[in-house]
Amino acid sequence: MKSFFGILLIALLVYTFYVENKSSPNVISKDQFEQSPVNQSFDQLIDIEESEAADSSQPAEHFPGPNAGDKAIDFKLKDLSGEEVTLSQFKGKKVIINFWATWCPPCKEEMPVMEDFYKKNRDEIEILAINIDPQYNVKEYQQSLGLSFPILLDEDDKINKAYDILTVPTTYVINEQGLITHKQIGAITSLEAFKALIK
Repeated sequence: MKSFFGILLIALLVYTFYVENKSSPNVISKDQFEQSPVNQSFDQLIDIEESEAADSSQPAEHFPGPNAGDKAIDFKLKDLSGEEVTLSQFKGKKVIINFWATWCPPCKEEMPVMEDFYKKNRDEIEILAINIDPQYNVKEYQQSLGLSFPILLDEDDKINKAYDILTVPTTYVINEQGLITHKQIGAITSLEAFKALIK
């Protein structure tokens, strides 16, 4: 008799759960979920640990941290030679700030394109590549790729946190007045894309 009432109780619980979920306005069908704009945005996010390629169609202002129109956060970091570099020292010149890591495949793909762009445009624009994993041999990485633009080391993770970087690479374009004009989530893999950033 006890087992009969136990089975009956479980059946009632399962039925109640089913009815409540079916009638709940918060529950959506699989088809509705797949068509939802919220769901569509998830596959465009980049997981910083997996460093997947970005979909540049995702508006950067949907991500945390400073966005286009905001004043760029000033910083002071050391480069690979130990010299201190500040963002504000480049006021009056356009600056590209690029957050990257040695373990990030899209960053490695982007670096040669960024180097090519830098060589052709260094008189008009400065590139500051902020490395977020300075515990690794960043100097060796720089030499192996033949990079000439300044690489800065965020040794205490303060600038990474100040800009609220969740994914790498993340690139900012700063105008002559120190305002952010563009924010790019994910790798920039063509010269044309870099040129489009500074127009």
